[in-house]
Amino acid sequence: MEPQDVDEPRGPVIHIVVVGFHHKKGCQVEFSYPPLMPHEGHDSNVLPEEWKYLPFLALPDGAHNYLEDTVYFHLPPLGRDTKCVYGVSCYRQIEAKALKVRQADVTRETVQKSVCVLSRVPLFGLVQAKLQLITHAYFEEKDFSQISILKELYEHMNGSLRGSALDGSQVFLGLSPRDLILHFRHKVLILVKLILLEKKVLFYVSPVSRLVGTLMTVLSLFPGMMEHGLVESSHYQPKSSPSEDPNLAASVSGAEEFEAVSASELLRGDGDARGSPSSNGAEPHLKPPSRASPESSESDWETLDPGVLDEGAEGKAPAVPITVQPLGGQGAVAQGLLSGLEEDQYGMPLAIFTKGYLCLPYMALQQHHLLSDVSVRGFVAGATNVLFRQQRHLSDAVVEVEEANIQIHDGELRKVLGLTTADLRFADYLLKHVTENRDDVFLDGTGWEGGDEWIRAQFAVYLHALLASCLQEDNERLLADYGTPFITSWKVTHNYRLWHSNKHAAMAAVTPGHPFQGQYSVADVKLRLTHSVNNSERGKKIGNAMMTTSRSVVQTGKAVGQSVGGAFTSAKSAMSSWFSTLAQPAAASHPETAADQAQP
Repeated sequence: MEPQDVDEPRGPVIHIVVVGFHHKKGCQVEFSYPPLMPHEGHDSNVLPEEWKYLPFLALPDGAHNYLEDTVYFHLPPLGRDTKCVYGVSCYRQIEAKALKVRQADVTRETVQKSVCVLSRVPLFGLVQAKLQLITHAYFEEKDFSQISILKELYEHMNGSLRGSALDGSQVFLGLSPRDLILHFRHKVLILVKLILLEKKVLFYVSPVSRLVGTLMTVLSLFPGMMEHGLVESSHYQPKSSPSEDPNLAASVSGAEEFEAVSASELLRGDGDARGSPSSNGAEPHLKPPSRASPESSESDWETLDPGVLDEGAEGKAPAVPITVQPLGGQGAVAQGLLSGLEEDQYGMPLAIFTKGYLCLPYMALQQHHLLSDVSVRGFVAGATNVLFRQQRHLSDAVVEVEEANIQIHDGELRKVLGLTTADLRFADYLLKHVTENRDDVFLDGTGWEGGDEWIRAQFAVYLHALLASCLQEDNERLLADYGTPFITSWKVTHNYRLWHSNKHAAMAAVTPGHPFQGQYSVADVKLRLTHSVNNSERGKKIGNAMMTTSRSVVQTGKAVGQSVGGAFTSAKSAMSSWFSTLAQPAAASHPETAADQAQP
């Protein structure tokens, strides 16, 4: 059957792709149905220029460390299409000796391949559930030339997903706000505020499935974002090949040849790595690492010298954000600016991932230049390679998922992101309900309070109330509960300006003011003290002092000796300083800094 026959009318699935690791050519497309390029066969390695990073996204860094894994990623649109392409890739590896049919190019002990679905709809969890089964079946054949199962997958998915509604619960399959709250606790709200401010946010953890799951779960807290807010989230232009890029070419050595798994092979982002002519037959390589990263694994994919990512070449334009015209200024539209997104009556989703603000659930090392590209305003991106985390200048915040830690590099931004007393009440309310209702939700499956849907509803209430507060006259007191520095910063973002330039009918029914506004009380003192002791640097010092005192008392039976006296003095001094801060009357207007909240 010809591709145009099975693709008419257009279904949600665009292509089924197999990506493998070749011992000489590195990651490459081995099969696609329908073919990725016009006039090419199903087994062609040639890719559209816009999708040159597809092999490295589908078969991620460090894949050899896991028997199987799943990747979510975004690709830019092709040709006349204007919307993001959503990718789900299921990776597996198998011992070469287990193959029934071993092809001549299989020279290693293991064979690594990914089966990938490229779709027009962001049904990540639903696609993953189906794709995992097919991938297992494909590997069980132990003969990768048997591609009929992949053609059947294409037709099956287009048939079964064609009527799937993005407004239903299917779009959230596999995403767990409950787990997110239990792991990040109050810091989930800091993540939400970071994204509202359109900052450069980098998530970091391995394996990839945990990375993309965490990142997409955070986005699912924004009303309408998963369903309709990501259509422009991948609109970037791929960089030219190394031979055409003087900055990257400066670190290229054409004289050295390495093993296929070496960093030089894996970093080749040009067409030569896949047999596509783009560099006059030359095969440039990045220079080998001069030292291993201290936090790297044994893989060459993680032991690259960070110097290969430095912006060392002279004459490169600095990375600057794209400015947005103030409302009412030149270029403003009287009836309001259009987001291009499918919005509800509240104006949701907010137009965050538009106009050069990217969402890249997984980012390959070959895409690192996007983080400092002048056309990129900001990003929410996921990475497993330690080099991304080491390049602090590329991001405003690094979210270390394993440790539930948020590293915010700039002191002023930490102040802007400080959680107010009302914010802490909201976060505590979520955490208590998630914790207390854990058994009910999991055992009978009918629980509402503390469940995933309930959590998303609470964030919708929070954001609707925030927006309603911004519409009020003389609203300084209302906005102080959200943090005056945060509001000031948010009001100059693209997403707020665009939302504010239009009228949204349903907002008239929303009560302005923070859902957890109220008089400061003793309970708030306890809440902030507990929160700060657990999560701030000063809190650590107090905790350590108390622990030293406690251990000494237990060991001696009484508080004697210079060390114990010193511990009491240290704790007393720290506590005195702490309570002087807590005693400030306008606590909601002067929140604890995010440095204390975001860095345990």
